[in-house]
Amino acid sequence: MFVLILSYVKPVEEVDAHMRDHMRWLNEGYADGRFVVSGRQVPRTGGVILARGDDREEIEAFAAQDPFVASGVATVQVIQFRASQTADGFEALE
Repeated sequence: MFVLILSYVKPVEEVDAHMRDHMRWLNEGYADGRFVVSGRQVPRTGGVILARGDDREEIEAFAAQDPFVASGVATVQVIQFRASQTADGFEALE
């Protein structure tokens, strides 16, 4: 599994100019079963995505295609981890 941490490096107005393309990219990640959950950081300085997978190179390549990252309005940190415990109802994530 992976945690993707997006950090805005440009003003939010510049980030918002890429929001529709970013949402299409997110929807693609959900449609192919890669993404589990995503959302904005509070305060709004970036976003967080929980993703399935074992192939770090593949997830890094997909993350680089995020329009926020590709356009230079955000950076992404990819953290890989192995889920060893979950709350009831989240067993499929282990």
